[in-house]
Amino acid sequence: MHTVPEASGKDRPSRFAFPVQAPRAAAGPHLTLAILLAIAAILALASRTLAAGGEALVRPGEMRAGSLLLRSTEPGAFVEVPRVGTDVDITVSGPTARARITQVFRNPTEGWVEAIYVYPLPEGGAVDSLRIVIGDRVVIGDIKERKEARAIYAEAKAAGRKTTLLEQERPNLFTNSVANIGPGETVLVQIEYQEPVRQSADGFSLRVPLVVAPRYNPKPVLQTVDFAPGGQGWGTAADPVPDRERIEPPVLDPRSSAPTNPVTIAIRLQAGFALGEVRSHHHEVRIEERGADARLIGLAEGPVPADRDFELTWKPAAANAPAVGLFRERVGDADYVLAFVTPPALQQTEDRRPREIVFVIDNSGSMGGTSIVQAKASLLYALGRLKPVDRFNVIRFDHTMDVLFPDAVPADAEHVSRAKVFVDALKAQGGTEMLPSMKAALTDPRESDASFLRQVVFLTDGAIGNEQQLLDTIAAMRGRSRVFMVGIGSAPNSFLMTRAAEIGRGAFTHIGSADQVEERMRKLFEKLESPAVTNLSARFSEGEADVTPAVLPDVYRGEPLVIAARLGSARGYLAINGRIGDRPWTVTLPLTAAAEGKGLSKLWARRKIADAEVARTLRNTTLEEADKAILTLALDHRLVTRLTSLVAVDKTPSRPEGARLTRADLPLNLPAGWEFDKVFGGEKPREPREPRLDRASASRIQVASAPEATVASPALRPSATTATPGVALPATATDSELRMMLGLLLCAASLALAVVGRRRAAA
Repeated sequence: MHTVPEASGKDRPSRFAFPVQAPRAAAGPHLTLAILLAIAAILALASRTLAAGGEALVRPGEMRAGSLLLRSTEPGAFVEVPRVGTDVDITVSGPTARARITQVFRNPTEGWVEAIYVYPLPEGGAVDSLRIVIGDRVVIGDIKERKEARAIYAEAKAAGRKTTLLEQERPNLFTNSVANIGPGETVLVQIEYQEPVRQSADGFSLRVPLVVAPRYNPKPVLQTVDFAPGGQGWGTAADPVPDRERIEPPVLDPRSSAPTNPVTIAIRLQAGFALGEVRSHHHEVRIEERGADARLIGLAEGPVPADRDFELTWKPAAANAPAVGLFRERVGDADYVLAFVTPPALQQTEDRRPREIVFVIDNSGSMGGTSIVQAKASLLYALGRLKPVDRFNVIRFDHTMDVLFPDAVPADAEHVSRAKVFVDALKAQGGTEMLPSMKAALTDPRESDASFLRQVVFLTDGAIGNEQQLLDTIAAMRGRSRVFMVGIGSAPNSFLMTRAAEIGRGAFTHIGSADQVEERMRKLFEKLESPAVTNLSARFSEGEADVTPAVLPDVYRGEPLVIAARLGSARGYLAINGRIGDRPWTVTLPLTAAAEGKGLSKLWARRKIADAEVARTLRNTTLEEADKAILTLALDHRLVTRLTSLVAVDKTPSRPEGARLTRADLPLNLPAGWEFDKVFGGEKPREPREPRLDRASASRIQVASAPEATVASPALRPSATTATPGVALPATATDSELRMMLGLLLCAASLALAVVGRRRAAA
């Protein structure tokens, strides 16, 4: 099992293999040669200093294998990128999991660095803890409103103090900024979160996202225009992805760059029932039995590159998974209850209503490689499951869109055969314009026809940045349709998938490898073909309860209804009622029988925050009301949201006054199975960023005498043949300063040579 040391400093060995530059050999004994070599070294250092504004540049030949470099403005010179390694340590306790993510930032350069790292976390995770480990010191982070946290971080960065800022870009996408990492120094940043375990059918699962898939962000030409009251006819055009620069980290081309970000994983599984099969689907693991209901899981061959999500599933030793779970936790003056109830699977009747299914398949560039193979196999399997009484249509999209039939057609042999030929010929290419295809799928010319169940099955990796636009579209156009999302590939956008299925009153299925296609599509069709549990309601017998979700969703075959509640005291019972097809269904749970749970208050708060976001999307509340509820919950429960961040500041300044701080956006791996050219081949690189400081930060930095250079990120979707773009590193020395340095050096050289000459004459 891998463990994380309590503290680590720059002189302490790291278990991650960060390559470092070897020291150069010492000069020979001859005095003249030593002086000349010293002068040459000083001149080279001065040249580098002028070119890089204080940051030592390197040449590719000087580096060991595995180094990551960004181009500088000096031809042939580069700035070496800081390294990051990740340790994942998770304890599963029955229905919940507590995770500690330790990110090890290593600065291999001779300068001071600010590292910016974009990384994924589970969309349902409640992130509540941040700390920095510097040598033998541990600094605990505080929860603040996002704007205030940024100001605290900027001030500490300018003052030369080590500081880190954890911000949410999406519920499953976060940015960690770590400032003032010294030359050759290692800094540990630890993040903790709580999340629920997923239950479905006969098993349980846990997904650990490890890589952020490159997002397709629609160009600003796709805009909506807002006219403010009293604007006298003038309005502003809104970017569909206003934070595009924050979610476009550089991505390595696996053909020319070795994988980065080594990851270790250790999971302590305490299921609470006798375990049967425990399986990792995408990574080789070792599994140690620690009792009938406990296992210790670790990677079989040590660290792996962060290029695909980790997925663990487990099943009970008995034939059937537990159908009911009830847990509670006392925090402060309230009890928090978490209930899992899986309705019985009833046999389908012969007179079931036929279905009208619209299949949508993403064949954009990000689906290249193994993803398009999985997507096509999934859709071909689905077409084979149709009944002659059903109707269907197929839509494919990249940055263009094709609808196979003018309208839904009968699922007879001829139409299904045509559809299979159409799907089989698809190739992955182009951009990911998802909105038009979703609108086409939800357009319902027979909205009042209750004789057919209308379902939309959407197969995609979800790699877009304009998620909110898609969710707004589903909320506005869903009508009688149910939206079922099928996540394809090694790193799907699970936030988009789960939220789209929730708003679309459907379900989410993930297919991460070709060997999962048949099993998971079969389970999806069992949901599509079986009656859902509808008209669900929950009632606590004693006292007022704050229940989430506020509106209980429909539940499909094999899926549990998950309810979290906050109440004064867990007494009495919880009654759940609903209908399975045309039959009533009810279950009553005595709260006194609830087992002790961990972190339930955090999960309740996180789900309440999601409720507020969904209510805003469905126009059931205003943005202001939703923000007020989210902010209150986040500050009360110390959670990171789009409105709150965690910030930690070391009180001891470490960067010397006047030393330049260089920003580096750390590159990510391309997700496994993706093809670089399919995603990045057709677009020009983004122009290098000039150093940008907000006014407050600029004033602070001027006071601290710490000018800042910015290492630009490689463009998202650069040309496959284009190297990382140039870096704008402003020089701080003037021509007069250069002349002074050269003059002093020449004087020193002349004096040294004169001394040598006199010694020779005396001899």
